[in-house]
Amino acid sequence: MDKIRSDEQSGMWYFGPEPWDFGELFEAFRQAPYYHIAVEVILILFIIRLLFSKSYPIETKLTKEEEEQLIEEWTPEPLVPKTPQDHPALNYRVVTQQGGSMLTVDGIQGINMGTFNFLGMVGRKETAEASLKTLDKYGVGSCGPRGFYGTMDIHLQFEEQVAKFMGIEEVILYAYGFSTVASAIPAYAKRGDLIFCDEGVSFSIQMGLLASRSKVKFFKHNNMEDLERLLEEQHRDDQKNPKKAQKTRKFMVVEGLYTNYGDIADIKKLIELKFRYKVRIFMDESVSFGVLGKSGRGVTEHCGVDITDVDLITVSMEMALGTLGGFCMGSKYIVDHQRLSGLGYCFSASLPPMLATPAMVAINMIKDNPSILHDLKEKCQFVYGELSKIKGMKVQGISVSPIQHLSLANAGDRLSDMKLLQDIVEQALDRGVVLTLSRYLDEEEAFPPPPSIRVAVSVALSDDQLVSALKSIQEAASACLQRVS
Repeated sequence: MDKIRSDEQSGMWYFGPEPWDFGELFEAFRQAPYYHIAVEVILILFIIRLLFSKSYPIETKLTKEEEEQLIEEWTPEPLVPKTPQDHPALNYRVVTQQGGSMLTVDGIQGINMGTFNFLGMVGRKETAEASLKTLDKYGVGSCGPRGFYGTMDIHLQFEEQVAKFMGIEEVILYAYGFSTVASAIPAYAKRGDLIFCDEGVSFSIQMGLLASRSKVKFFKHNNMEDLERLLEEQHRDDQKNPKKAQKTRKFMVVEGLYTNYGDIADIKKLIELKFRYKVRIFMDESVSFGVLGKSGRGVTEHCGVDITDVDLITVSMEMALGTLGGFCMGSKYIVDHQRLSGLGYCFSASLPPMLATPAMVAINMIKDNPSILHDLKEKCQFVYGELSKIKGMKVQGISVSPIQHLSLANAGDRLSDMKLLQDIVEQALDRGVVLTLSRYLDEEEAFPPPPSIRVAVSVALSDDQLVSALKSIQEAASACLQRVS
């Protein structure tokens, strides 16, 4: 082994291997056990053989009959998993008439408590006329992304109007609600970044997480203690490696009002954790925009917090505003980045102007008639109270949510529960109420929510219609639950 030694002639010290003493080597070899020497000799001969042996390519020639047999026996893997023919996606219900409080499904007309027409904008004369007027001027589509002759004056007017309405610097308009948040997240979060996300977020958010390629840590649904635990663990890890921590961007991703649960995010606690742990907040307000708050500005207004404390807010216009598309809002510095890297913005044809003007009209109607929000709130609370009375079932979420999930009080097997809930939906339709079973891509969802019937509340429903619909739902639920009890 290497040692520090002195040279007798020069008197200098140096570090290096000792010179070989062949006498000592021969003596060590002579004293070694015979089996040890035999094993070493065999290994040496084997290595020499490997070094000098020639390699020959292995060629196996098959006859024509053998080739045809192999081809006949080969079974390729399916491109997609096998889908049963009774899958709901292959047997969808057909709507032949909508608008206002009624919906015609498969030829059966019923009270509409199945779609997200919260403010009754679908079927309103004002929004329809605005859309037709725009259609006459601009035509049906835009046929180009925003950066390639797809930006029209209507788009800029919409972005300016929403920015003023929300009291925020900048707004960016997307052509499709799903792609709004799915494009916004990967525009900022990249590989190597860290995202803390609620388990209960919608599928569009999950696709945004996947596209970002960031490391994702899920916290229990709406559980701020679990989120704080994860943030504290990460803080301790960052202290061990401060250089890596400086390069890692961190985000919290939540929904203002959760589509799959009907409950509200604890935005005050989230903002507190944001400043304590230096983490950015992304919040999707697709359900809460135009619903919560005195003037419909969403969760931040509802909870009395400064909207600028949330770094980025995304909204789908396919709910309260009753049209298509979506938008993001935040500071000019943050939002402008999406004009360069938001995939859904840069590479998709822009929103047809005839779909932007109804949203503008809807926002003006909310501003001019804020009592519509109070009316919706009262209807939501009434529906929540009546659904809570159904024996054998429970309501998830908060009373002011326009989306309420009705599930079984004693949950069992997932498939059995879904079948029973679907029976209730069918019984309700026979009684003149349109409902829908909440459906998820179970194999794709990170955390599939429990089975439930999704009940949507709209201001378009009169008090008499609500009373009648809720009575029918109670009767349908009682009949189905008695059958299985």
